[in-house]
Amino acid sequence: MKSELPWLAEQQCLALLESASVGRVVYTVGALPAVLPARFRLDEHGVVLRTDGGEALVRAVDGSLVAFEADEVSAADGSGWSVTVLGPARVIAPSDSGSAEHTTHSGQVVIRIRPELVTGRTLSASRST
Repeated sequence: MKSELPWLAEQQCLALLESASVGRVVYTVGALPAVLPARFRLDEHGVVLRTDGGEALVRAVDGSLVAFEADEVSAADGSGWSVTVLGPARVIAPSDSGSAEHTTHSGQVVIRIRPELVTGRTLSASRST
């Protein structure tokens, strides 16, 4: 039997997230799970992501509990990490101008996730069989 993957402390998780630039937002549409890749950054309020998705995504996530996951896994040996953030999402204006627009000129949506739970695990290098 394999041992469980080691858990990471919240500060370790946040440090790892800062080293990544792309993750996945997980939300529901009609009670079914949906996953969308997104570029992101961290700020003092949580995870800020920018993704294509338009109005359908805005309706699905604004005010809802969502998950956000990012990871890094070595192609050479399978070692790496995975971090998940759970919390409420809010669609925000794409600029600091106070604009009420939810999408940028390129059609991207800007979303902030306020972390309520941050978890992470490390992955050990794969062993040859």
